[in-house]
Amino acid sequence: MEMFNKLKSAVSSALPGNPMSKDFDVYDLIATAGPGLLWKVYNGTKKTTKQDAAIFVFEKKILEKYSRRDKEIIIETLKRGASQLTRLRHPKILSVIQPLEESRESLAFATEPVFASLANLLGKHDNIPEHTVKQLKDHSLYDVEIKYGILQVTEGVKFLHNDVKLLHNNIWPGSIIVNKSGAWKLAGFEFCVPNQNPADQTPFFPYKSWDPDVPPCVQQHLDYLAPEYTISESCSLASDMFSLGVLMYALFNKGKPLYECKEQISSFRKNAEELRKWRGQLLGTIPKDLQDIVKLMLNTEPTVRPDPDQLTKISFFEDVGSMTLQYMDSLFQQDNLQKSKFFKGLPKIISKFPKRVNIQRILPALLKECVNPDMIPFVLPNILQIAEQSSDKEYVTYILPDLIPIFKITTPVQILLIFMQNMSILLKKTPSDAIKNHVLPMIHRGLETNNSQIQELCLSIIPTFADLVDYSSLKNSIIPRIKKLCLATTIITVRVNCLMCIGKLLETMDKWFVLDEVLPMLPHIPSREPAVLMSILGIYKVALTHDKLGITKDVLATKVIPFLVTISIEHTLNLSQFSAYMKLIRDMLDKVESEHHSKLEQIEQMKQEQKNMEITKITDSDDKTLIQGIDDKPKTMMDSFLSGFGISDTVKSSSSSSKSSNTIQQNNATSTSQPTKATLSLEEKQRIAKQQEQQRFQKVAKPVEPKTMNNAMKPKTANVPKDLTSSLMQSNMMGLSSSASKPMGSYNTSSGLGANSMSSSNNTSSMSFGSMNSGFSGVTPSMNQGQMSNSMFPQQQTIPQSSNIGLGDNSLDLSSFDSLLSTNSQKPKVSMNQMTGNPGNNSLHMQQGMMGNMSNRGIMGNQGMMGQQAMMNTGFGNQFNNSGGFSGQSMNAGPMGNMNFPSGGMQSNMFGSQPMTGQNMMQTQSSNNFNSSESSAKDPLRDLFG
Repeated sequence: MEMFNKLKSAVSSALPGNPMSKDFDVYDLIATAGPGLLWKVYNGTKKTTKQDAAIFVFEKKILEKYSRRDKEIIIETLKRGASQLTRLRHPKILSVIQPLEESRESLAFATEPVFASLANLLGKHDNIPEHTVKQLKDHSLYDVEIKYGILQVTEGVKFLHNDVKLLHNNIWPGSIIVNKSGAWKLAGFEFCVPNQNPADQTPFFPYKSWDPDVPPCVQQHLDYLAPEYTISESCSLASDMFSLGVLMYALFNKGKPLYECKEQISSFRKNAEELRKWRGQLLGTIPKDLQDIVKLMLNTEPTVRPDPDQLTKISFFEDVGSMTLQYMDSLFQQDNLQKSKFFKGLPKIISKFPKRVNIQRILPALLKECVNPDMIPFVLPNILQIAEQSSDKEYVTYILPDLIPIFKITTPVQILLIFMQNMSILLKKTPSDAIKNHVLPMIHRGLETNNSQIQELCLSIIPTFADLVDYSSLKNSIIPRIKKLCLATTIITVRVNCLMCIGKLLETMDKWFVLDEVLPMLPHIPSREPAVLMSILGIYKVALTHDKLGITKDVLATKVIPFLVTISIEHTLNLSQFSAYMKLIRDMLDKVESEHHSKLEQIEQMKQEQKNMEITKITDSDDKTLIQGIDDKPKTMMDSFLSGFGISDTVKSSSSSSKSSNTIQQNNATSTSQPTKATLSLEEKQRIAKQQEQQRFQKVAKPVEPKTMNNAMKPKTANVPKDLTSSLMQSNMMGLSSSASKPMGSYNTSSGLGANSMSSSNNTSSMSFGSMNSGFSGVTPSMNQGQMSNSMFPQQQTIPQSSNIGLGDNSLDLSSFDSLLSTNSQKPKVSMNQMTGNPGNNSLHMQQGMMGNMSNRGIMGNQGMMGQQAMMNTGFGNQFNNSGGFSGQSMNAGPMGNMNFPSGGMQSNMFGSQPMTGQNMMQTQSSNNFNSSESSAKDPLRDLFG
C-alpha cells in the first residue's frame, strides 16, 4: 500500500515536462524556498542509485500574471541562483546532486535530501499543501538547534567572505535550507555579488539599488536588508552580517524580523532612520549572552559589526551542545584515538539532547563510523541509547537497517557484549520477524563460537532478557545450545556459567519442560568440581521450591534423591557444601514422605469406607481372637518387627490354614473349653450383630436362605475333626434300650444346657427328660438325678420307676399319626422362623433338620412322645399360658436318653401329661424371653387325643 501511494504521488506530483523526471522518481511536495518562496521542493529518489534527493522545481505557469519583461527577469534570476549554488562546494552550503535543467514548463535541479526551509519552519507556508503545513507546525525548533544553526550559517558566510570573496546579499530564512539531518545549509544565491577587486586588495562589491519596478519576489528581502543600501547607497561584506543579525533576532521572536517593510522601499528607508536611534528594549527576547553581539550586528555603522570569524568565537557558541554538534560535523578530520575519546563521553550529552536532535544530528554521524569495525564498540552504545529514546517507527526507519550488518560481526568481542547488554532494547524495538532472522542468530553464534570469553559473556547476559524472548525460541533454540555447550565444553568456568544460566532461566520455563529436559541432563555432567556440584544443587533447589515449578515425588524418589546422595559424598565438597546437600535431600525426603503419606491415608480411608459398606461376618473378630489364643507363643524379634506393618496375616497364612478347621470346630463346639480373652463385650457383640443383620436385610432384598446343612451333617474330610455332637448322640441312642428301666434322674447331662426334670403335683403321672444340648456356649445349667434346677422348681419330686416309658418300647402305638407328620427327607428343610411365622423370635426357633435327624435315628417319629406336627404347628413360643404352664394336654412319656441338638438349636423342656402348675417356671438360655401375656395357640395333641 505504501508503495502504491508513492507511485500515485509520483504520478500526480511530477509535473509534465519536469526535466528531473527522467532521472528521479518525484514524490510529495515538502517545502518551498528561494526568493518569494518560488522554488517548490519535492522528495525524490535517484532511479539508478536509489539515493534520496530533493527536487527543486519552478513552475513557469505562475508567471502568467507577469509581463514578458518581468517573466524574463524572474526566470533569469532563478537560473543565476541555481547555477551559483551548483558551483559552490562546502559543508555549510546546500549540496547540488544534479544541476539545473529547463523545460518549456519548468526549471528544476536536484540537491541533497531536504526537510524544509527555515522560512517554512518560522511560519511561512506559501504554496505548501495542508498536510505538509501541519507537519511543519509541529516542528518547533529547540534552543540547541537554533544555536548551532546560527553557527552553521555563520560558518557558511565565513566561507563566502573569506574563501570565495562573495557577498550573499540576501540572507533571510527563505535562503537557509534545513536538510533531513537537521543541518542548516546556506542557499539562495540569486542576488550574490562577487568581488570586483583583485585578491590582494580590499574586496569591493558594486551596489545595486532596490528597483520598485521589478517584482519584489526577484529582489532582496527588505526586512533583512542592511540600512546602508538607502543611507549611503553602498554594500559590503558587513551587509551580510546585518542580515545575519536580523535573522538571529527573528529566530528568538517567533520569526518576526526587527522591522517589517511589507515590500515597500519607503518603509525600509523609514526603518533605517529609526535604527540610528537604537532602543535596547527591542532585544529583550534574545538570550543575554547574545544581546551585545546582536546589538553590534544591527548597528548602522558597518565597520562596527563583527565579521563571521569573530562571531563564531563568541562564548554563546561554546556550550556543550553546540560544540558537540560542531565536532560531529568534523569527525572525518579526526583520528580513531580522538574519536574514541569523544564517543566515550557522548552518552552523557545524548541524554540531554532532544530526541529529534539525536536522530537528525547525532545518529547519521554515528552510523557513518560503523564502516570501521574498530570504532563500532565505541559508537554502538551511543546508537543503542538513541534507539531507546526513539519510537518503534523511528527505530525501524532510521536505526535497524544499519544495525543488521553489525549483528553478524563477532570481532572484536566487545560488539557482541554490547548487544547482549542492550538486548532488552533490541527485543522491545525490533519486529518479531527481524528478531528471528537477525537477533537470535547472533545469540546462537555467540554460544557456538570457540571463544570462551564470548561464551561466558553470552551466558551471563541471556538471563537478563529471557522474559522478552519468545518462549518457543527459548525452549527450542537457546536452551538446547546451552545444554550442548555445558556437556561438551572442557572449560570449568564455561560449564559453571551454563549451569548458572540454566538455573536463572528456570523461572521462565514450565514445570514439565524442566522435568523432561533440564533435570535429566544433570546426571550426565562429567565433572565433579565444587562449583559444578553446587550449581547442580542450585538447579534442584530452584526446581523444588519455586511456586511455578516443582518436582514430583516419583521423580524425587527414583532419580533425584539417589543421584544427590551419590554426589553428596564427593571428597571435593567442604563441610558447608555437604550440609547444603544434606539439607536439600532432607527437604526432598520430607516432601516424598508427606505426599505419599497423604496418598496412602486417602487410599486407606477409601478402603475403610468400602469395607463399612460390605457385609461382614460376625465371627471375624472372634476368629481373630481364637487364632491369637491358639498362637499365643513367644514372638521372635522378626515377628515383633513385622507385627506392626500389616503383613503378619501373610506371614502366618500357612499356619492359619492348617488350623482353620480346628478354629471352626472350636467356634461351633458345645463342649466346655478354656475361656479366651474377649476383645469385645457381650453387649457390644450383640449390638454389632444386630447392626450387621439389619444391613444384611436392607441390602439383600430377598429372604435369607436357610442353611442346607448343619455342622453335624457336613461331610467329613481329612482336615475336619470328628463331630463330637454326633458321636454323643449316637452313643446315647445306643444306650436307650438298656437304660429304659432306670429312673429318669439317672441320666447324665453332657456339657451344654442341662436337662430339666418335672413331675406332676399329684404324682399320678410323671415324666422325666434326658439332657438336651443347646448350641449356645457358655450356659451350662446342670441337673441332678430326677431333679430340676433349684432356680426353676423349689420342690423336687422323684418319678416312680413304674411310670417310666422307654423310647425303645413300642407299648404306645402312634402309627396312626403317620399321615399327620412328614418324614420325607427329600423335602427342603425349613427353619423355625418359617414354622412359627415369627422370624423375630430367634430364641425358640427349632430347625427342621434336627427333627429329621432325630426321626431318622428312631428317637422321635410319628410314634414318639412328641409328634412332629405338634412341634411344627404350635411352636414352643406359644406353649405357655397366662399362668405360666402349658396350654393343652401334655403327653406322659417314658425315660428319654440324652438328646443333643446340634449347633443353632434351642433348648426345650418336655412336660408330662399333667399341666404345669403356676409355681413352676421354665428357664431358657436365649436373649429373648417368652411373653407370658401371649395368647395360647391351639394344641394339636389336645385335638388328637380329645
